Amino acid sequence: MNTFKIFLPTLLFTLISLASFAQKTVPDVEVKTLEGQSVSIQEYLNDGKLTVMSFWATWCSPCKKELNTLMDYYEEWQEKYNMKLLAITIDNSRAIRKVKPMVDNFGWDYTVLSDVNEDLKKAMNFQTVPQTFVVDAEGNIVYSHSGYTPGDEEELENVLAEYASAGGEDEEEEIEKPKKKKKKKNTEEDED
Repeated sequence: MNTFKIFLPTLLFTLISLASFAQKTVPDVEVKTLEGQSVSIQEYLNDGKLTVMSFWATWCSPCKKELNTLMDYYEEWQEKYNMKLLAITIDNSRAIRKVKPMVDNFGWDYTVLSDVNEDLKKAMNFQTVPQTFVVDAEGNIVYSHSGYTPGDEEELENVLAEYASAGGEDEEEEIEKPKKKKKKKNTEEDED
């Protein structure tokens, strides 16, 4: 009987957790460009590339740290993993005016979209930002991560490497490099 009392809550928690990750693809929800044009998020996902979706807000320090850090890797990752990054702000209608100046100030080269009413956020069933998803070339959500701690970009790169190789890339040598990233980064300055 005592084992049953422990097992039942654990089972319920597991089922609820699985149900929350039952969303296998990104829902077809309207978002806006920074110019205010309504677009389907699907328009940005159906191009055969791996897509990193990073949900953020102007008031979120970890979000800005993550996006600034990813900018250091973005150009290399685009070439190496055939990927792109969508930075999706959840800033409300009052704060949205701060987004474009912030993006310009940081020099983010990402596609930046707005989810002002948090429709996409709700449909993807998460609570806090930063929230990062990786969507494979077929449109399936293959990775999800909440929060940001320095070093998370290495885990993200490992996911990109895994799914880029699964997508038919013949660059096995390139896939080994994420483990050596720090060494390369440090010697890169010496080579210049």
